[in-house]
Amino acid sequence: MNIETYREYCISKPGVTEEFPFDEHTLVFKIGGKMFALTGLNHDFAITLKCDPEYAMELREKYSNIEGAWHMNKRYWISVSEIDFFDEILLKKLIDQSYELVFNSLTKKIQAGIK
Repeated sequence: MNIETYREYCISKPGVTEEFPFDEHTLVFKIGGKMFALTGLNHDFAITLKCDPEYAMELREKYSNIEGAWHMNKRYWISVSEIDFFDEILLKKLIDQSYELVFNSLTKKIQAGIK
């Protein structure tokens, strides 16, 4: 997956916005005003995603290119690097799960306005 495909996949989801809330180099995707994915544009392509804590530990043990996300709560966020060589089906699944985790944390009112 390249960065264009990643961006298109993220913004294709219902209610997603993209912005640069931190600086001009950190692209953030949000649902209901909450982050579910981000990536830096000024270095090697890596993606930071929200993840179930137990599944995050399992992923870190299995894949050398998945680790706790820098500057984020490492219990709930993972960083996937070496995207060009990573299984695109699994990467899309991780993006989907991140989106769903954040969507499910929104109030019912906000959820209803999205779907």
